[in-house]
Amino acid sequence: MLASLIIVFREVLEAGLIVGIVLAATQGVVGRARWIALGIGGGIVGSCVVAAFADAISALFADTGQELFNAGVLLIAVVMLAWHNAWMAQHGRELARDMKAVGHAVRSGEKSLAALAIVIGVAVLREGSEVVLFLTGILASEEGGITTVAAGGLGGMALGALVSVLLYAGLVQIPTRHLFSTTTWLLTLLAAGMAATAVNFLAQAGILMAGGTILWDSSGILRDNSMIGQALHVLVGYTDRPTEAQLIAYVAVVAGILLLTRWAARNSSRMVSPAR
Repeated sequence: MLASLIIVFREVLEAGLIVGIVLAATQGVVGRARWIALGIGGGIVGSCVVAAFADAISALFADTGQELFNAGVLLIAVVMLAWHNAWMAQHGRELARDMKAVGHAVRSGEKSLAALAIVIGVAVLREGSEVVLFLTGILASEEGGITTVAAGGLGGMALGALVSVLLYAGLVQIPTRHLFSTTTWLLTLLAAGMAATAVNFLAQAGILMAGGTILWDSSGILRDNSMIGQALHVLVGYTDRPTEAQLIAYVAVVAGILLLTRWAARNSSRMVSPAR
């Protein structure tokens, strides 16, 4: 539940900030609300189509190869989370600038109001598609089932929408860089936990034979099926009996995402400096 809440909150917040930027840049334009609503609705419908295909693919593996399917989904989610963090670190400012440019172009009459629907629709579709992929990965790694994941997703959606509205209205003065840096760390640990779980699925399927030695047993202190243990498993990938392969995967993913994100942020700063 916590994993789905964090991921959906992050994605909804990103989409909400894009909508807020466009709204701020098109103040006074008659009919903007209708076109923006159309764009949001189109993006949501597109995300539902993606979700329908994901469910159909998952159903094909209901009886055979479920461990391999789960491991594959988790590994894809890990790669997407790494790419997502790096992409936002490099293109976050550029994206905001582009959204402002479109808004100003619409307000000045250089572009039609349909451009608003397209820009918003693409943004919502992108974030929604990522949500579908990530939640599918969470379903493969959690034992709570679709009800728990759905509850967390709805909570993250409501919280993300609320924070987006408050930021747009100026009722809160939280620097967005702090929000995104915090969620970036959380997503990094979530990805590492997913990678460790994927390794476990590969071992269960008999694909990964090496690294099966259990390093320690902390079940006497904190069992991973307890309430606190489950929460830590979701947030930081905690397990009371980790294997060598799981630890290697966990550390490698954390180090890889951090290095990739820092490289992307540094590359973005170099690109911005000449422009200034």
